[in-house]
Amino acid sequence: MTGDGHPGPEGPHGARLTVDLGALAANWGRLAARAPGAECGAVIKADGYGCGIRRVGPALWTAGCRTFFVAHLSEGLAARAALPEATIYVLNGLPPGAAGAYAAPRLRPVLCSLEELSEWAALSRGRHPAALHVDTGMNRLGLSVPEALALGGDPRIAGAGIDLVMSHFVSAERPEDPVNARQIADFATIRAALPGLRGSLANSSGIFLDGARHDLLRPGYALFGGNPTPGRDNPMRPVVRLRARIVQTRQVEAGTSAGYNGLWTAPGPRRLATLSLGYADGLPRALSGRGHALVGGVPCPILGLVSMDLIILDVTGAPAARRGADAVLIGDALDIDAVGRAAGTIGYEILTRLGSRYVRDYVG
Repeated sequence: MTGDGHPGPEGPHGARLTVDLGALAANWGRLAARAPGAECGAVIKADGYGCGIRRVGPALWTAGCRTFFVAHLSEGLAARAALPEATIYVLNGLPPGAAGAYAAPRLRPVLCSLEELSEWAALSRGRHPAALHVDTGMNRLGLSVPEALALGGDPRIAGAGIDLVMSHFVSAERPEDPVNARQIADFATIRAALPGLRGSLANSSGIFLDGARHDLLRPGYALFGGNPTPGRDNPMRPVVRLRARIVQTRQVEAGTSAGYNGLWTAPGPRRLATLSLGYADGLPRALSGRGHALVGGVPCPILGLVSMDLIILDVTGAPAARRGADAVLIGDALDIDAVGRAAGTIGYEILTRLGSRYVRDYVG
């Protein structure tokens, strides 16, 4: 199936991205079960973490999700087209003069300043709901804690249709970090000063912290198979599998270099395979000499520099390697977090950089 859900041919470079919608739905259900008294939403920004918002949104809706979060207005419009009845919050604040653009498609801005609160209240007059973001430590977006505490009884809360107050964890994936307890305590104080509003603090990792779950969960990365509990077994099912066909193989002798600038030199006779994908497809150049792919289940190192459209593997120990054979870049024993570590980054970045040239298959 293509990204539009229609059968399609192999991509021009024989690379396919498979998204398991059944696993996605199962992950949502598993996270929802951790807080049976709360609602479980879903963060589907960055085009559904690179998986396609038009497909992952409806799959989550079918699983029972009714509240979604995106980052920008453009993403909100895409989400609304896919989810006509859903509640959709737009996380990154309200740009000046943009209130009408949010209200018309029934998008709920997450207001991040007193100026945004006033502007939305002037348009909304209580008719269009919104959320209020309070910063409890990230120092990125949101009202300060003193600003939020001073809003108790402020008519702008009702005028802006505020139905949700939220904050964002600094370090939820590190449960031992004392900043988590401070943020949980500050958020409780804010909620007490703004009674009657639902609260949302828990992101993917926050769902696994005591005292953080409140009324509405906001998982994102974990839905797509990323590990919300680093250092422990991943409780999520894998969702994404990336594979590409080998374009060509060749035998080289000791002393032969490969790739730009000849940064890799064969220490002995080696068999090489070329795949037609590279950093233009979201494979970081930082995987050069550090990452690997699986060919017939055998780990095959990436040699030399990752190019824009090509990478080279050492397939000497992989008897299944031949022209047309699959190499797995994400999936099987090579999960998204492992790929991120190999590139010196995180799985989030790997997912959200997956390019548009892949044929996307939706299964499950």
